[in-house]
Amino acid sequence: MAYEDAHLLALVKPAGLLAVPGRGEDKADCLSRRAQARWPDARVVHRLDQATSGLMLLARGAEMQRRLSAAFAERRVRKRYEALVHGRPDAPADGDGWAEIDLPLLIDWPNRPRSKVDLALGKPSRTRWRPLERDEGTTRLALEPVTGRSHQLRVHLHAIGHPIVGDALYGTPDGAPRLMLHATALRLAHPATGEALALQSAAPF
Repeated sequence: MAYEDAHLLALVKPAGLLAVPGRGEDKADCLSRRAQARWPDARVVHRLDQATSGLMLLARGAEMQRRLSAAFAERRVRKRYEALVHGRPDAPADGDGWAEIDLPLLIDWPNRPRSKVDLALGKPSRTRWRPLERDEGTTRLALEPVTGRSHQLRVHLHAIGHPIVGDALYGTPDGAPRLMLHATALRLAHPATGEALALQSAAPF
């Protein structure tokens, strides 16, 4: 639990747990159902990949769901992640030390759930990133997705030659126990009061 009030919830999803139910009884357990067992009015407004951990917002009631869904759709929610990636990425950066990946993405339908870079047909997709720490063979990055395409962070980092540690879907097996990607921060205007809301969850790796 990261935050709770009468209008919204911010929960920390563990890696390996679905955000919403999948197909089949074996995929019924998920964060949304666990939340609804305690808060029956909890409603999903965005998702995290099953392999990704971190902050996930849920609305309480239909009106808050509508307001929060609109905030995400209109990019009024700032999201930040941390990831461990292979190698030592270096790229031109702006004055704040951030670099940007600007590569259009498309669902890879024959190989679902994968996505891919497609310069001709892909949808505009942008990710900002900057190094936080470097270790032997890996780098910790702060990531800010400007757009919200499926698997965007994973595909973008793989495309520049620095896949996320533990990414069995896009990278090569590396022995990591999980995907090293965590949603660490959300910043938004509270949907009921308009006050600035800053939520944080430290990466567990």
